Amino acid sequence: MPNIRPVSDLRNHFAEITREVQLSDEPVFLTKNGVGSIVVMSMESYEKNRYDSMVYDKLREAELQAAGTAERRSHEDVMAKARELLSGAEGQNRA
Repeated sequence: MPNIRPVSDLRNHFAEITREVQLSDEPVFLTKNGVGSIVVMSMESYEKNRYDSMVYDKLREAELQAAGTAERRSHEDVMAKARELLSGAEGQNRA
């Protein structure tokens, strides 16, 4: 169940709310006049959610690209190309 509190609790109970979001890894939803206003979450949760969102966006982009072409590549071809690119990058870093 979501943790919903009035925004005035942020002013009056900041340390308690901070402790809650860090220990539970869950956000606290703050309301103003009974209406949702802001969300407080730990930096770790924020970064994880941001990373998950970026991964999802990249997967969705790949799905859209795949839908637009009949070209398909095998796992072996993709890995060979990745190794080739990584080897080239390593060579440039050494130079």
